[in-house]
Amino acid sequence: MTEILREIGTIARALDSISNIEFKEYDLTKGQYLYLVRICEQPGIIQEKLAELLKVDRTTAARAIQKLELQGFIEKRDDPDNKKIKRLFATEQGMATYPVIKRENDHSNRVALEGLSSTEATQLLQLLQRVRSNVEKDWEWVKKGNKRSY
Repeated sequence: MTEILREIGTIARALDSISNIEFKEYDLTKGQYLYLVRICEQPGIIQEKLAELLKVDRTTAARAIQKLELQGFIEKRDDPDNKKIKRLFATEQGMATYPVIKRENDHSNRVALEGLSSTEATQLLQLLQRVRSNVEKDWEWVKKGNKRSY
């Protein structure tokens, strides 16, 4: 049983490493592509929601967002109803880069699921979603300053 999370971690690190290498030519490093994809797919998302979606702390998200903004991939806009809220949008440069990231993601999915039937792939997705849901409960608990009991 303990090998399952190790396998998931190994897969995640390998895919992240591949993406970081392949997106280097676009000046996207250290997982910035993850932020750009979510902003392209959810125009107007706020920073806090993006951090929650990616399961990172606010400081990590703020650094990545700031870098993407400086590089011209995204822009912040005032919320029309609440000037304190900044909404995130992809620029033309960000939108032009999105299909490249999407293509790489689709390829990685095909490679990762090679040899699995569509039923097996669906079952794997459902099981991983349940695992994610379980982990999210702990993530929320610890994020609020609590400690898990082992």
